[in-house]
Amino acid sequence: MIKNLLVALLLVASANCFAQSKNSQYDADLAKKLGADQYGMKTYVMAFLKAGPNRLTDSAARAALQMAHLKNIMRLAAEGKLIVAGPFMDDQPIKGIFIFNVRTIEEAKTLTETDPAIKAGSLVMELHPWYGSAALMEVVGIHHKLEKKSVAD
Repeated sequence: MIKNLLVALLLVASANCFAQSKNSQYDADLAKKLGADQYGMKTYVMAFLKAGPNRLTDSAARAALQMAHLKNIMRLAAEGKLIVAGPFMDDQPIKGIFIFNVRTIEEAKTLTETDPAIKAGSLVMELHPWYGSAALMEVVGIHHKLEKKSVAD
């Protein structure tokens, strides 16, 4: 009898420990909306934007190409396909990154081919599958609340 009582108490204590290890802030609806797995993560494709073989020397042409590149970034972000984008601030061969909200390299490659800088050969992209926080899906919406002026204006 005492042995059964002790086993029952251990089971209750174990169940309580497991219940406490569960995240009390977990939001199943938000996790589903953002495509999160049980760890709050999801698969993306990361792109490293590298200097391409066709570097423009004319400053007006370079500025026009940069503006077209930025407008394409804004379009992809508005479509929910591009979650993070930005340049590196040093003078290195890797010029910036994109994080695409797609699962495959093929999908990301199709998206990169819409970029005027890629089409012109000013940039090339190196694509890698990447596993990161599903919370990144909220970045674009938050960014719009923070930007006073668009970089594409």
